[in-house]
Amino acid sequence: MNQQAQQKQQNKKPRTAITPTRDEDFPEWYQQVIKAADMAENSPVRGCMIIKPYGFALWENIQRSFDDIIKDLGVQNAYFPLLIPMSFMSKEAEHVDGFATECAVVTHHRLEKGEEGGLVPAESAKLGEPYIIRPTSETIIGDSMSRWIQSYRDLPMKLNQWCNVMRWEMRTRLFLRTSEFLWQEGHNAFENGEESREDALKMVHAYADFAEEYLALPVIRGEKTEDERFPGAIATYSMEAMMQDGKALQAGTSHDMGDNFARSFGIMFQGRDEKEAHAHTTSWGISTRLIGGMIMTHADDDGMIMPPRVAPIQVQIIPITKGDNAEALIEYCNELKAALKKIGVRANVDDSDGRTPDKMWGAVKKGIPLRVEIGGREMEAGQLTHVRRDVGKDSKATVSQDEFLSSVQSVLDDIQSSLLEKARAFMNENMTEVSSLEDIRNHYKNDKGGFVKVDVSVWSDPKFEKVKDEFKLTPRVMPFDDNGDKVIIGKAY
Repeated sequence: MNQQAQQKQQNKKPRTAITPTRDEDFPEWYQQVIKAADMAENSPVRGCMIIKPYGFALWENIQRSFDDIIKDLGVQNAYFPLLIPMSFMSKEAEHVDGFATECAVVTHHRLEKGEEGGLVPAESAKLGEPYIIRPTSETIIGDSMSRWIQSYRDLPMKLNQWCNVMRWEMRTRLFLRTSEFLWQEGHNAFENGEESREDALKMVHAYADFAEEYLALPVIRGEKTEDERFPGAIATYSMEAMMQDGKALQAGTSHDMGDNFARSFGIMFQGRDEKEAHAHTTSWGISTRLIGGMIMTHADDDGMIMPPRVAPIQVQIIPITKGDNAEALIEYCNELKAALKKIGVRANVDDSDGRTPDKMWGAVKKGIPLRVEIGGREMEAGQLTHVRRDVGKDSKATVSQDEFLSSVQSVLDDIQSSLLEKARAFMNENMTEVSSLEDIRNHYKNDKGGFVKVDVSVWSDPKFEKVKDEFKLTPRVMPFDDNGDKVIIGKAY
């Protein structure tokens, strides 16, 4: 090969399943990963999304796993109405202030034919009191708690609901920010402020442990600054994650409401001293935004990479059929699937009518942790070939079926821990501690990205406002590890 040909070969752009790549256009890359993995799509309803079966199976695994965790903490599931009376929202002015511009309002209860055809809201069916489609449920749950809690013996009361909410977003992006999204919202009530503070802290740590152990998503735990606090709360605790473009994602929050909501909604109880007192409440939630965070943390230029603990399919089995062996080979693969299911591994056999390379690339783009390939020769020898999604072709190995069954769980566990370690290393490498406003300006002026950590006194300097506006920065969280003396700053979603 001559020098010119060698240079051309070196300059040749690597082929990727996803275009554009992360480096070329991160926001568009993100959308294309979701499309290639067949997880979700935009809906005909403005700002909303359709979560397709593969994406919803992921959410179900997240929901199922975290639901078990909160039930172990004494939380009970319930369900409250989608529609909230306007008067309920008006009782908590500070709370409503945070959502007023995002509320969808129901004003009529019937449609009728219009003068020019089509349907219009019937004027005679105008509601005496409008309803708000819930942006969050503190108000309607607070109303219920005011009836259900009468004595200290009714406390603590710990309630959660898995549901949808609506916040009329102007700029939407699948999973990350949509007008309607799925979440869980927990609302707990206690006798005193010490208990509510302890609960709010307990829940943010439950979120962070879950994010790291199940989603392989490393997070920074801490308290929000006063101006980032949830409306009406006396303290907001958060877990913040770093995406591959260096931006922050608020991945889950927990709020200590003190007795503010209890006062607004009359949540009172007879105390141990036989005196009337207001309950202290907490509010906490995670949403389908976690899926967006997972994608932007783990996916690469070939598509999604699923952490095994929440992956809808942990092992994709691909029969490589040739000639007359198709029926026997597919039966053999289904037997392997059954054996994997027996040991608690979620497996699938891709017996669709497609080309083998397309099936392999399909598994790659969906981010399935482990791909198994079996041809006629391997079936006869009782063997199989497996490839890790996070490592790629360098991990390709041919082993006996028995060996695979005995080691598959440890391989999946290694993929899980490797994803977390890689993401944590990236976050640590892109965290810079600085000591002045000028350091912050120089950091972002040089387009370094990532997070900076500074003393709270630096962030509190009124001059920070100018730096914040110049680079579109926000204070993300005051880490518990720094006892609230430091604040993490960065660009955010």
